Amino acid sequence: MQPFIPYQLGKFSITRPWVMGILNVTPDSFWDGSRCDTPQAIERAVRQMLNNGADVIDIGAYSTRPGADDVSPHEEMRRLEGAMRVVRNVAPGMVTSVDTFRADVASYAVECLGFDIVNDVSGGTLDGEMFGTVARLQVPYILMHMRGTPATMQQLTDYDNVVVDVMEHLRTRLDALRALGVRDVVVDPGFGFSKTLEQNYELMAHLGEFNRLGVPWLVGVSRKSMIYKVLGCTPGEALNGTTVLNTLALMAGAHILRVHDVKAAFEARALVEKTRQSQSNNCKL
Repeated sequence: MQPFIPYQLGKFSITRPWVMGILNVTPDSFWDGSRCDTPQAIERAVRQMLNNGADVIDIGAYSTRPGADDVSPHEEMRRLEGAMRVVRNVAPGMVTSVDTFRADVASYAVECLGFDIVNDVSGGTLDGEMFGTVARLQVPYILMHMRGTPATMQQLTDYDNVVVDVMEHLRTRLDALRALGVRDVVVDPGFGFSKTLEQNYELMAHLGEFNRLGVPWLVGVSRKSMIYKVLGCTPGEALNGTTVLNTLALMAGAHILRVHDVKAAFEARALVEKTRQSQSNNCKL
């Protein structure tokens, strides 16, 4: 088991792995159980995440699954505003991240709605203004690996070595961010985005390598096809498989788990932390 490396991320201290709850304020996210497109559904989801121990809530208003409807920036902002109003009413001190690849939406979310973190599935590749915007906003930024667009990404899975290539891409993007003065960055290998099923598991098997990038890293595998295709089930039946992979990620040193099911991830973290503590106490054996 890899040691857990603590980091300071802006004003936040990551002294133990964070559980990031997913709040999709969309009508078309890939798993219908995660869709919250009414104020009542949003409130139920936020209360449940709060009660189950979420450290941060990641709010997305634009589905990035292949074939999803396009959403205008105005509509994306409108959905985010409604969701944030509920979150601040139910959980006023909750850390929030905005899941968007648009620089203008990120700017609005941080400056007008009070979001704390920008989570960009494209790693700045879909909006050339994103890096400059994050540098101006001076908020933590989650840099995910993806090729192409959500519509084309699964045609762009040719790698010499998926682990090496993803790490090199992220390292290059980190350098570009640092050149602009952005210091608080989390990297995400982008499970399911421009990777085949086999490549996803190759990344999973070598997750500990991401500690070498010298920044916190996030794993988002919750109920994805890399789980339900192997198990021959549906996304709705993929919680157990999600927990298994989240446990492997925690053992490799993951700093953030992005999940639909906060309680299961919270419990996995508790058990991995207990095991890591026992390993440390008996390291001289």
